[in-house]
Amino acid sequence: MTPITEHVGSVHAEIDLAALRHNFSVVRKHAPSAGVMAVVKSLAYGHGAVQVSHALADTADALAVARIEEGLALRDAGLELPVVVLEGPGRAEDLEAAFTHDLELSIHHESQLPLLREYADEPVDCWLKLDTGMHRLGFPVEQAERLFEELKHMPSVASLRVMTHLACADDLSDQATVRQLQRLHDATAGIDTEFSIANSAGILAWPASHADWVRPGLMLYGASPVIGKTAEAFGLRPVMTLKAPLIAINELQVGDSVGYGATWQAPEAMSMGVVGIGYGDGYPRHIGAGAQVLLNGQRVPVVGRVSMDMITVDLRGVEAQVGDSVTLWGSGLPADEVAAWADTIAYTLFCGVTARVERRYLD
Repeated sequence: MTPITEHVGSVHAEIDLAALRHNFSVVRKHAPSAGVMAVVKSLAYGHGAVQVSHALADTADALAVARIEEGLALRDAGLELPVVVLEGPGRAEDLEAAFTHDLELSIHHESQLPLLREYADEPVDCWLKLDTGMHRLGFPVEQAERLFEELKHMPSVASLRVMTHLACADDLSDQATVRQLQRLHDATAGIDTEFSIANSAGILAWPASHADWVRPGLMLYGASPVIGKTAEAFGLRPVMTLKAPLIAINELQVGDSVGYGATWQAPEAMSMGVVGIGYGDGYPRHIGAGAQVLLNGQRVPVVGRVSMDMITVDLRGVEAQVGDSVTLWGSGLPADEVAAWADTIAYTLFCGVTARVERRYLD
């Protein structure tokens, strides 16, 4: 066995902001009459909330985050677009922060109503969130008109709009979305305000869900939100391309095992490559059989167990040398495909890329 162990290059994620803006244009194409609230929670699905928000600042109508702290970070970075906090307030200080920093709040639970009743400062813009079938956050939809009237007349509430969330829009064969839309229509017939319903799957597959505001998340980042449909089929482009260097090439003999647990053995004399990335960077440890990476334009199999800092790949049939760049997902290797090998979804790949991975922004 003759190892070559020179370390070169670095692990990094290339974030293609032109692809991001292109994907935003796909949202506009599908929902031309709706306001677009770009979802940048969880560090914009691992892409960098501040950078993504600045890239969309001239085109998006609003931004959405999960938590107050995420909204404050955007304000600290100079973002002036409307920012909606989807989890809303959990304490009185959240209302004060929302007013001071011009954040809009989702009101989705009975425990938030006393906060609004007792809040004595300037009013804040709010969204009444209704549960039409997700059964996660939201008031029972049957209470919609009563709650809307109650909130509308609270001194602490400035503007008031309505939102709900779709549970099964990713599945075109499931009629749950139709039922959710009907429940919302029936329960809010007497409410005159703006509505937000559609997530990425709703935007692409359920036009009746577009309403006044759409909330694209995953599709902005170039992955498919619809089961059985590729991102390419929707004209979406990958925004994140995760890359790492080939840091060693070893020559194996037949029967040589590779990695922890000796779970894989060389079927013949062959070259094996070591790539400088692992689960400590966010590459899924439980990647399954059939997983591949992209090396010099060719797909090569991942073999053995994923380590914290390294993976190993089968180099049979490919010309390679230490220092070559390896693509883990992104341009040329869709994240949706990699996610399927790991029995997960593209969301978890993007959000799981750790802080030690450098983000390089391409405009």
